[in-house]
Amino acid sequence: MYAIVDIETTGGKYNEEGITEIAIYRFDGHEVVDQFISLVNPEREIQPFVVNLTGINSRMLRDAPKFYEVAKRIVEITEDCIIVAHNASFDYRILQLEFKRLGFEYKRKSLCTVELSKKLIPEMESYKLGKLVRALGIPMSDRHRASGDALATVKLFQLLLDKDSEKNIIQQAVKTEIKKKVATRLLDILENLPSATGVYYMHNAKGEIIYIGKSKNIKKRVNQHFTGKNNKSKKIQKQVAAVTFERTGSELVALLKESEEIKRKRPIYNRAQRKNIFQFAMGSYVDENGYIGLRIEKADGRKKHITTFTNMSQAKHVMFKLTEDFKLCQKINELHSSKSQCFQYTIKECDGACINQEDVTSYNKRVQEAIDRYSYANKNMLIIDKGRHHDERSAILIENGQYKGFGFYSLNYQITKREVLEKIITPMQNNRDVQHIIQSHLRRKNRFKIIHLQ
Repeated sequence: MYAIVDIETTGGKYNEEGITEIAIYRFDGHEVVDQFISLVNPEREIQPFVVNLTGINSRMLRDAPKFYEVAKRIVEITEDCIIVAHNASFDYRILQLEFKRLGFEYKRKSLCTVELSKKLIPEMESYKLGKLVRALGIPMSDRHRASGDALATVKLFQLLLDKDSEKNIIQQAVKTEIKKKVATRLLDILENLPSATGVYYMHNAKGEIIYIGKSKNIKKRVNQHFTGKNNKSKKIQKQVAAVTFERTGSELVALLKESEEIKRKRPIYNRAQRKNIFQFAMGSYVDENGYIGLRIEKADGRKKHITTFTNMSQAKHVMFKLTEDFKLCQKINELHSSKSQCFQYTIKECDGACINQEDVTSYNKRVQEAIDRYSYANKNMLIIDKGRHHDERSAILIENGQYKGFGFYSLNYQITKREVLEKIITPMQNNRDVQHIIQSHLRRKNRFKIIHLQ
């Protein structure tokens, strides 16, 4: 659990400042679950430059609560939380200073979004909050007011969590929480999981990830692990101390993220997972008459395939459907064995390529259209799908036929401006597994919105 904090102060000499406004958003890594926003009477003079910057003056604070009146609420909303702020050393120091004046020692772990941004989004022109969120396409209002700055920091922190491919932020948070819960029962873990699409991470008592999975219903899937009777389930039940998760909204994003995370983290109970999730592929050839034929063949990492399949049944289903949709020849596509015309020709669903009657150029043009539907080779495009909540969408970036990664956006200019798009996309590895995942999902008609890029 995190407490996203922003504080406005009076300015002045070091360790003599007072708080004029505070905003705290309690954030579980997915959504804000509580918030506290208040002006504060600092009982001291506000520096003129601060008044000009924030618009907060002494007259506005005359009837505002003093710090001791809001201190209890601050303690409660930040309990068991990691303090997160943009330039956290300042905000955390000011909080400690105010509590010290009351004779209370205030201690929390803290994270700085300036430092995290420099690490996870390098080479930005500026890491000042306003310029940084503007460059990332994050909407911001009430600049230099606690609520506006804190809310922008929430959105920035969500983006940083997405980009933290090593999961260092989450693992540290889990480790902190586990220490405070000596015995975490499986039912307690389940209670905090959503019935949503995403990726889940099982941690041991050290915070280490021992298993990664994906599901359209995270709670239901984790419950199956917890009630399973096989050896792997029993070992997981014995060792699991916490389960964290990331909503994706999109099943495709969940599959891509799961594949990447397993390869990157190599959890102990994922090692039995097959290296290749596909066995068959669609290839092409040119026959003696110049017609392009499509065929099912064994998947081979040394070859470039049009698309791949999990099993022969899936391969045949797709091949028959493709042949029918584009009015191709079953014989040329090696789906019908015959020395003369194919069966489809006898029922007038083939124009006679099997007996060299159809124009080669016309036939091959339809074959190329079929290949274009089932392959994204050399294409530049965005695959748009569901987001984590109703006003958000996910975007999967393909450049020159290579999978580059994915991101989430809520404003159209975040994906229409190339420089912003590249910053919100979390880079991912392109490999045969993700190519298979993307190709198999693209075969499902009307499932996604495709934006072709220049």
